[in-house]
Amino acid sequence: MTNLTISLDENLVKQARIKAIQEGTSLSAKVREMLAAYVRQDMPAAPVVIPKLPTGGSGGLQPGIDPCSNRSMFDAMDAAEYKFRA
Repeated sequence: MTNLTISLDENLVKQARIKAIQEGTSLSAKVREMLAAYVRQDMPAAPVVIPKLPTGGSGGLQPGIDPCSNRSMFDAMDAAEYKFRA
């Protein structure tokens, strides 16, 4: 790890240390987090991929897929993704 010397207002540093302690962390950790977030802003975001669910002839979900069950929906998405890759 690299050490970095920066000049900051003494009151600001005191307040930031107190807040970091209240959050159960350190000021150094918070600065690392903020610097990493700052760097990530320039990176292009990964494209959002919306999985397609298998549908029946009428446009609804295929029989056997329970829209009230996360497991059923995830299984259907996994099966559809596998089918489109093959």
